[in-house]
Amino acid sequence: MTVRVGIVGLGFMGRTHLGAYKSARARGFANELVAVCDADPERRAGRPGGQGNIEALSVPELMFDPASVRAYASPFDLFADGGVELVSICTHTDSHVELALAALAAGKHVLVEKPLALEAAEIAPLVSAAEASKTLCMPAHCMRFWPGWDWLKERVDSGDLGPVRSAVFRRLSAPPSWSPEFYANAARSGGALLDLHIHDADFVRHCFGEPDRVTAVGTLDHLSCSYHFAEGPAHVVAEGGWDHSMGFAFQMRFVVVFEEATAEFDLSRDPQLLLSRDGVSSPVSLPPGDGYTGEICHLLGKIAREERNLRVSCREAHDLALMLAEERRQITQE
Repeated sequence: MTVRVGIVGLGFMGRTHLGAYKSARARGFANELVAVCDADPERRAGRPGGQGNIEALSVPELMFDPASVRAYASPFDLFADGGVELVSICTHTDSHVELALAALAAGKHVLVEKPLALEAAEIAPLVSAAEASKTLCMPAHCMRFWPGWDWLKERVDSGDLGPVRSAVFRRLSAPPSWSPEFYANAARSGGALLDLHIHDADFVRHCFGEPDRVTAVGTLDHLSCSYHFAEGPAHVVAEGGWDHSMGFAFQMRFVVVFEEATAEFDLSRDPQLLLSRDGVSSPVSLPPGDGYTGEICHLLGKIAREERNLRVSCREAHDLALMLAEERRQITQE
């Protein structure tokens, strides 16, 4: 079956989703872009805009053929389009829950960008709606699907390298130069804590479960958090920040020490993933692509097979928000 797609928001993330749907088609996950929505008439006409830490995938100079894609200024008009089956919501954080609820109510499948909201209480209605809906709603926590990171999750679960002794995650950048008025306003964006560090906080929970407690230091724009487990690794730390000088190259790394080997991932390096054991450091072969394509392939596959067991759920996003609220409380002392 070919899933008919609509994208709401055509900035950097919307542009990234466009490329990821195209890449998913190349992998055999049939989908067709049939509708878009953006307040900017230039973007509605297919002319791209937006940038981010990681370059969007395979998006040509003209994002789409405006003659074959319906364009809307209102997301609610797109939700009313009976030809749309799956909606990607790529707008600012403070609109995510409202739009996801409306899309579900209109009978659409939904892929909604992270964070779902700044507070768990805001996410709770979406958890209830998603669990009651006949259609799927998946938060776009792309690191669960990122090549090398999904490999790490498999190693943790299989235990074939022994138990994890230490895990350190690092995600650093200069301040966002796209939508600066939004990202500089922590009351709307949540700062680096909820836009950048959230990736690694989610991945820690994905690999090791809910920590017994957290210890966070720093600021909303640069923090480090230790995760403490009664049963599990003795040392788990995630650092995230976007307070570096302009021109600083984006960093996305992990170093995980197993009993029998050490795995190191560095996005900026080729090969990105190295495994060291028995005195030898060897590259680990990874499939091409990224987590954006991976999450979209996963969701398209679930829709096609009429399955509901998503790799990430709105309830998990809600519980993640509770943990991040405790990190925020510690660093702001509110």
